[in-house]
Amino acid sequence: MSTALLVIDTQMAFVARRDAGHPWANPDADARIAALLTAFRAKDLPVLHVLHHGQDPRDDFHADSPGAQVQPAAAPLPGEPVFIKHGSSAFVGTGLADHLTAQGITGLVIAGGAANYCVESSTRMASDLGYTTTVVGDALINFGQTLRDGRRVPAGDVLALTLANLDGEFAHVAVTNEILTQIAT
Repeated sequence: MSTALLVIDTQMAFVARRDAGHPWANPDADARIAALLTAFRAKDLPVLHVLHHGQDPRDDFHADSPGAQVQPAAAPLPGEPVFIKHGSSAFVGTGLADHLTAQGITGLVIAGGAANYCVESSTRMASDLGYTTTVVGDALINFGQTLRDGRRVPAGDVLALTLANLDGEFAHVAVTNEILTQIAT
């Protein structure tokens, strides 16, 4: 079995939101993503990147917006495939599944953002497509959420619920050190 690191939407729009006063549940997510990238690259394991490009020019993730730029800690290296998506799942309209099949990749380790949006959608679809999937819970970016009745759910609670939704049913939920130890051995 070949396993790849799939880094989803590690773009500057998330940094801008954090810097504007919307804290991440994992303040060190970018450093953990960088550690995963370093470990996968050191062992010459596949690394794949998915970027979101919103189609509305006012979208922070629109290709022409500064928010669409990749966070420096997660920048793809030459030769690492980059897939552009316009919706929530990394698999819809991107050619990702075809690439995984062509490369014999059957397992995914997923990091990036946002946990309760694109990471969750991509993880569920990866599971539905038969990939052995691990989500690195402390290497995910996410924010708080406002409920329909106006109550605000803190970022940590949103992340905890997202991981609970995925764990065991759609993926194994791990922490960065668990993955780094597996790669090292």
